[in-house]
Amino acid sequence: MPKRTGTIKTMKLYQHVERVERELDEQGLSDSDALEVEALETLDQLHYHGRSAVLEAIEWLELRPDSRFLDIGSGLGGPARVIASEVGCQVTAVELQDDLNRLAQSLTRRCGLDDRIEHRRADILTASLPSSEFNAVVSWLTFLHIPERESLLTRCFRRLKPGGRILVEDFFARREPSEEERELLAHEVYCQRLDTLDDYHDLIEEAGFDQVQCHDMSASWTGFVAERLEAFRQDQGRFSRVHGNDAYQALETFYSVMNGLFSSGALGGLRWTARRPGA
Repeated sequence: MPKRTGTIKTMKLYQHVERVERELDEQGLSDSDALEVEALETLDQLHYHGRSAVLEAIEWLELRPDSRFLDIGSGLGGPARVIASEVGCQVTAVELQDDLNRLAQSLTRRCGLDDRIEHRRADILTASLPSSEFNAVVSWLTFLHIPERESLLTRCFRRLKPGGRILVEDFFARREPSEEERELLAHEVYCQRLDTLDDYHDLIEEAGFDQVQCHDMSASWTGFVAERLEAFRQDQGRFSRVHGNDAYQALETFYSVMNGLFSSGALGGLRWTARRPGA
């Protein structure tokens, strides 16, 4: 079974987390001011297409106010807050990185949603979570960090109630990566396993899920990362003033790497959905 090596903090997207609070300071907000969920959209959504992708997930998952929802790799808590505010359901948000989890808790509290969202700092492969308890499981761009994919899928299956649904956004291999691309994936993206689309589909079914649908998001995400890089470069002066040049260089490197991997055809984007059989 593949093992994780190194540290996820080699991924520059997860460095300089203080940039969120600095952006809020730039807007004249103190660390005790209340926040609106919508006002955080450009700061707390670390996946592609931000809030719109979360709203699409809400519709497909058929979430209701009485639903119990598990967010794996919840990051800064952006998707969890959108779901809790839009639907009113209870969310368990599991995040491995302590600094992201602490900031997520603070932002959730300032949004007045701490009664609906439980933030937990844990590794999803070892976290103590109830079985057959959740109506829905979701994960945005977190599975790519976890090479123990078979174990991960099994744990997701067991957490769902019979009839429960799962939606995951992840990467897949569109072609065999070069040695240089593998190094970039491992170090800059902390992605040490990249399955083909067919292999990924088979793994989902082998975990017990049915109604498996794999949607190729590569064209959409290739355009997204290219536009993101261009917009970030145009904002260099303001960003460097607020956050410093080191933070700018780190993110510019990460955005450039992602743009290169997608535009070269090595990396593909995937949104897959499935259901645990049953009621």
